[in-house]
Amino acid sequence: MNETSVRLEKISIQGLKNVMDGHIDLRNPRKPFQANILGLYGQNGSGKTALIDAIELLRLAVCGSQIPAKFADFIHVDASCAALEYQFAIQKQDETYRVCYAFRMQKVVEPHLANTGLEDPDGDECRVLILDETLRYSFASDHDRSPMSRLIDTKTADVFVPAAKYKCLIGTEEDVRMDLLVAKKMAAATSRSFIFSKELLQALRKRRESADETLKKHLFVIERLVAFGNFELFVINTTNSGLIAMDALPLAFKYEEKNIGAAGSLMVRLEGTTTYPLEMLDIIKKVIRNMNVVLSQVIPGLTVGVRELGQQLLKNGKTGVQIQLVSCRNEKEIALRYESEGIKKIISVLHLLIGVYNRASITVAIDELDAGIFEYLLGEILRVVSEKGKGQLIFTSHNLRPLETLDRGYIAFTTTNPDHRYIRMTNVKPNHNLRDFYYRDIMLGEQSEPVYDPTNNYEIALAFREAGELHGS
Repeated sequence: MNETSVRLEKISIQGLKNVMDGHIDLRNPRKPFQANILGLYGQNGSGKTALIDAIELLRLAVCGSQIPAKFADFIHVDASCAALEYQFAIQKQDETYRVCYAFRMQKVVEPHLANTGLEDPDGDECRVLILDETLRYSFASDHDRSPMSRLIDTKTADVFVPAAKYKCLIGTEEDVRMDLLVAKKMAAATSRSFIFSKELLQALRKRRESADETLKKHLFVIERLVAFGNFELFVINTTNSGLIAMDALPLAFKYEEKNIGAAGSLMVRLEGTTTYPLEMLDIIKKVIRNMNVVLSQVIPGLTVGVRELGQQLLKNGKTGVQIQLVSCRNEKEIALRYESEGIKKIISVLHLLIGVYNRASITVAIDELDAGIFEYLLGEILRVVSEKGKGQLIFTSHNLRPLETLDRGYIAFTTTNPDHRYIRMTNVKPNHNLRDFYYRDIMLGEQSEPVYDPTNNYEIALAFREAGELHGS
């Protein structure tokens, strides 16, 4: 699948956190740059993190992973469920697939059994229910095309509809149908996607050898989204910054060499040492060596090294090795934990930014990318990635420097209207500084939706004084 690329194009969010209704096109409407960057700006609590959470839900769904219970509390207080829809473009040589995946998410409250003595003192348990999944796609090439149509729709008491697509994908065996009905119920009970469950994927893969051209297209769409979620979609949320503050470095990476690759996130302790299986050490060294090529230019004179502190036997009987990350400046080494929070933040995401720069089929979503990073440096990194890169980067930020360095087609804003959360600025002329234009709109409110709830400095000062009097100051 190396010759294909997947690109997220649109996301629609309804009833998630503080977004009652939000639609955002991730493509640059102005210029056809090879890279696809989207920076989302807005005041606190206006829906920026909700976009990153929606992408994290996508990753969990297409990986067939269990949706953590915390997402049940992300459903808007005034909504019975959250609805999410994602549109992709899959490019395979001269073939283009437009794919739409959607689902609803409900909160399920499961009361504890009474009088067992095992009740949770904190009350009932909650979990996420994924339901009404649909997968649609259209196809176009130089020689053929087909309109957008349903491939799998789980809004039925049966396994899925349309019946013709079920027969094409699964066949007519009754035993298989019964097994999939059980798998569908199990996916619902364990907060997983059914479309991307291992049970349905196994049933689909059994049909691969006898597939005709139509079935091959169907299977390609599903398998390509699975590969995208497992190996090419990365979400870095604010939890990473919290882990760094607690002396743990989450090192996200994607590494490929001679048709052998690895992708994921390593958790390296900054205080003390971390033990990894011996076979992982070579990958860690190569990832860091690759990262150092850019790091030494971003922060002149700085590189990261791996110090090996001995081997030990792991629980599974394999050999492990203790490592410690060190920073190297002027040929002197110190433990990486003594570096600034900003440097550790850059190191934690740098390898993914390298991936965005070099590979078309990689999507990285980062919440609060600017946290701890010097604003001028942030602007320059984003300028380079946006102008010369190939992949997709979606980020939120409070730092406005990127508004001056990125093409304005790469920038979107949140509004104060929960029923229309995301907009692009209109009436921006080529000679306008987008940062100044944004400040102007905050004060004058010239867009179709207000982007800031105005505050009153006098009222703020009065509130501080009243609070001080209550405090006895």
